[in-house]
Amino acid sequence: MNARGLAIPIVIGSLSLALASGCQESLSEQGKKDPNFNVNKKTNDIKPFDPQAKQEISDNHAQATDPVLAPLQLAKPTITKIDLLNLQHTLDIYNATEGHYPQSHEEFMTKVVKAYDVRLAVLPPGWQYAYDVENHTVRIVSAQEGPAKGAPPGANGAAAPANK
Repeated sequence: MNARGLAIPIVIGSLSLALASGCQESLSEQGKKDPNFNVNKKTNDIKPFDPQAKQEISDNHAQATDPVLAPLQLAKPTITKIDLLNLQHTLDIYNATEGHYPQSHEEFMTKVVKAYDVRLAVLPPGWQYAYDVENHTVRIVSAQEGPAKGAPPGANGAAAPANK
């Protein structure tokens, strides 16, 4: 095959790739259209934990169900777990400097969350963070407004804090 014979398929292939790459919207643009899209969104909304409430507490196990998509399935849960570990470390630092853990939800919110500018990954709809004063930890629980939508964060990959 001569040089002209190779040039036409190369030009057509290059044009096809150039056109196809412009057809996909950026991830940030897609996120603006979907209100449930919460990748890279952070929150400091942490409710008080009520041990008497009928709510589901997420376990601390992230799972991947597809070996090919495992890195994508575990990305969000890993970020959540890292955020919770950082928050637990912040609580331990507060305990070391003040001589006690926050003794109320209000103290936790003002002297830990606000003072240290704590930001946690946004959870799937139906789930929320809750500060457990008695155990000095933040848990992931089903929202009390109604039943959680979908599987608990531990079941679909999002990590919850370890019980202490």
